[in-house]
Amino acid sequence: MTILKTYARLWTDELDHSLALLRELTGAEPDLRFVFGSIQLAAIGDFLVIAGPPAERARFSHASATVIVDDLDALTSTLAAAGAEITAPVSTGVTGRFLYARHRGGAEVEYVEWIPELVERVMGAGISR
Repeated sequence: MTILKTYARLWTDELDHSLALLRELTGAEPDLRFVFGSIQLAAIGDFLVIAGPPAERARFSHASATVIVDDLDALTSTLAAAGAEITAPVSTGVTGRFLYARHRGGAEVEYVEWIPELVERVMGAGISR
């Protein structure tokens, strides 16, 4: 199991306002942009911008980071061996499969295994499963 990318989470009321500054700071356009329920998300540079009404954002605020991995099944074994607790089981979204886990010590992280097309588009050639 390999970590492909780690995103710092940024919480905002309005996605486009936040993206304007991040475009300037990173010199890049968002790698992806999508809707998950009533939440809008965009990944730009090493940031995952999460926008929507405060009550809806609060449903996801327990995780301190989003980590992209190449093999969610192998990650589950690694987490179990390290004493982590799966707090939200493997589910599927538009970007691939994901789960939430609380590490020993209390940090909670969202782990995502992207669909192959997204790995290729964001990470480029040379990264494959």
